[in-house]
Amino acid sequence: MSKKIKIKKIGSLIRQPQKQIRIVKGLGLKKTSSVREIEDTPSVRGMLSKVAHLVKVVD
Repeated sequence: MSKKIKIKKIGSLIRQPQKQIRIVKGLGLKKTSSVREIEDTPSVRGMLSKVAHLVKVVD
């Protein structure tokens, strides 16, 4: 059974680099304050580290 984490988008994508916009959309987050539960893998952790100022891991 794989571990899952909840992530929440807390920042706006306005005036962000295109690369960070693609990462947030790749995580499945659309609107501000949207929450998504995804599998905890090293690739997801890497994506979260690139956009740490835009997302938050919810307990």
